[in-house]
Amino acid sequence: MQVKLAEIFVQKFLRQLDYISSDKPGAAKKFKKDVFEKIKEIPLMPYKNRKSVFYENQDIRDLIFKGYIIIYRIKEKEKIIEVFGFIKYIEKP
Repeated sequence: MQVKLAEIFVQKFLRQLDYISSDKPGAAKKFKKDVFEKIKEIPLMPYKNRKSVFYENQDIRDLIFKGYIIIYRIKEKEKIIEVFGFIKYIEKP
């Protein structure tokens, strides 16, 4: 499966990286590397992460990483995983 990053994900992610790098540039670089490593693992087991608490759809999943939720959609027919959400973790949405 191929991973595609939606524009909205890229925008939110870059905003967060800017915020982190304003205080700790090294931490921002490591965070970016770590997030993309996790995203690259998704195609190996796309249903490994929990069903999204934000959507009523089995194909939309929440990857929780260091206090953030990365939301992605599994498109079996197209063989695509679309990463479209990036938010700070909240206890009860």
